Amino acid sequence: MTSAVDPPQRPGIALSGRARILLPLVLLLLLAVSFHRLACAPLPPEPAEFTGESMGTSWSVKLATGDLDAAARAEVMRAIESELRAVDEAMSTWRPSSELSRFNAHASTEPFPVSSGVLTVFRIAAEVSELSGGAFDVTVGPIVAAWGFGATDRIPAPPPPEELEQLRRRVGYRFVEVRDGALRKSRGDVVCDLSAIAKGYAVDRVSEALVQLGHLDHLVEVGGEVRAQGRRFDGAAWRVAVEMPDAGARDAFEVLELRDVSLATSGDYRNFYESGGRRYSHTIDPRTGRPIEHSLASVSVLHRDAVHADALATALNVLGPEAGYSLAEREGLAALFIVRETDGSFSARASRAFEAVRAGAGATRDAEPQAH
Repeated sequence: MTSAVDPPQRPGIALSGRARILLPLVLLLLLAVSFHRLACAPLPPEPAEFTGESMGTSWSVKLATGDLDAAARAEVMRAIESELRAVDEAMSTWRPSSELSRFNAHASTEPFPVSSGVLTVFRIAAEVSELSGGAFDVTVGPIVAAWGFGATDRIPAPPPPEELEQLRRRVGYRFVEVRDGALRKSRGDVVCDLSAIAKGYAVDRVSEALVQLGHLDHLVEVGGEVRAQGRRFDGAAWRVAVEMPDAGARDAFEVLELRDVSLATSGDYRNFYESGGRRYSHTIDPRTGRPIEHSLASVSVLHRDAVHADALATALNVLGPEAGYSLAEREGLAALFIVRETDGSFSARASRAFEAVRAGAGATRDAEPQAH
């Protein structure tokens, strides 16, 4: 049999009357000092922001420093606009005088000299084309236009089968050869479109220009393609949102904390039309000549540079949720696939490489410009 035993009583601490009066005053004084220090502590500088339009889209840049005078701001703005203008003048399909437009008009199999930047983009495009088995192809432009997308005034509608068959004969990434200082077509009627890779290249060019000016910590966004370099103004990683693939909303599906990495997203939810009760995406599968029809709503790719992220996102989007995921796993690509379910909801599937980046960088609810 056991019984409960009261614990021994501890002796209390007796305070004098004077101590009882002074103790609350001392505590109030300490609180006042603490609040004063917090109020007077210097706030982290706000980022210097720059925005504008180029390459048929909008762009934004944030620097992790806000203490720029007018001359420094003007220098940064000149550098940004210079890089974007150079890419546009080289790779635009809308400018008849661009290098790309002149190459497209070059109806010959003789080598056509181009700048080093254009060569770089074509070389990377060829690499992604080989990697994806032709799911990425810069020669698909004529078919994109035939479906009513791209640089065309054509009314959006499915092209006649015979026209589509003729155009498919002109499409194939192996029809363009990258040589030292030049490009060469194996068919004179081949036409190229760099819209699925040029924005990423522009992001990299702007980022490199900012580094040359000494701005090592920055966030560059061009048409939704993003490069997060260094850290934010408060020392944290840059926060970038992957957009919900919903044509009727601009909400974030997931927000990532990124540092020294680029993010590009390709999706079917912004640019599409309906005809005859069917939905046609602007993303054309170069292997079939038809818009993609699978359930993949968007795919986001993380890569060291934006030009690769941009092209890879398009390739994986064309391949779809199964083949695209298999390629990402096989090649160690960091990719997030958002699939549209039959009930209209969305589900996500991340590659192991993407999961590793997510786990290392973390996620948050607040976001910087969205990738879309």
